[in-house]
Amino acid sequence: MSNSEQLSKKLMTIGGGKTLTKTPNKMDKLILNCVDEVKIKLQDQYGGKINLHHEKKIYLKDIVAKLKKIYPNEDWLYNFETSTIKPDGGILYLVDKNNKKYPILIVEQKSQGTNDRVMQETGKKQAKGNAIERLGKNLIGLRTWLKDEGIFPFVCFGSGCDFANDSSILDRVNTMAEFNGLNKINLHITHDSKRNSGSFYFQEKALLKNDFLKIMFDIAKRSIQYYFSKYKEENFILK
Repeated sequence: MSNSEQLSKKLMTIGGGKTLTKTPNKMDKLILNCVDEVKIKLQDQYGGKINLHHEKKIYLKDIVAKLKKIYPNEDWLYNFETSTIKPDGGILYLVDKNNKKYPILIVEQKSQGTNDRVMQETGKKQAKGNAIERLGKNLIGLRTWLKDEGIFPFVCFGSGCDFANDSSILDRVNTMAEFNGLNKINLHITHDSKRNSGSFYFQEKALLKNDFLKIMFDIAKRSIQYYFSKYKEENFILK
């Protein structure tokens, strides 16, 4: 049994083929495990000849250091050495032979809305939550970090009654997606409008685990092909 098959079997106990209605902490754990499975599946597919690295955070100082090298005539500032961006699913990198890292998958997940439960218990609605607003800070930082690339391998999965089809909250998500549409992969930056929107999957019911894996794997694999094309495959393939 391959490494990916072993991990897949393990993850079936977490959510396999069932619709997920878990708490945010459990969803975060599931998302992290899915990223691990994508990593192992990619390594299997490339015969163990690529180096992948998964980190849970990136420091603002590292983003600014990169931006200063690329755009030396601009001011790039931060205040604290310890400040970070921590996507819920972390960042999966492709690493070249010089140990330079290239992000191939950045994953967030947001659960928002309790009105379905509150209505059942009290018959009254409560104010809609602000999980989607908290996403905005990370999104701005990550987009700026990858301004020099032709892809933005970011995906956010959202679920909860605040994201039902009749909820105005969806247009807050559409705004964050640069009006590029929801529930589809937007990986490559568009040539005309220069949108690097990323991918946003938002609906009332959470996706199945296998749906998470399919979307994440597709983004990561296509990102690898982008870097192979731009920076030459031989700079990444291990002997």
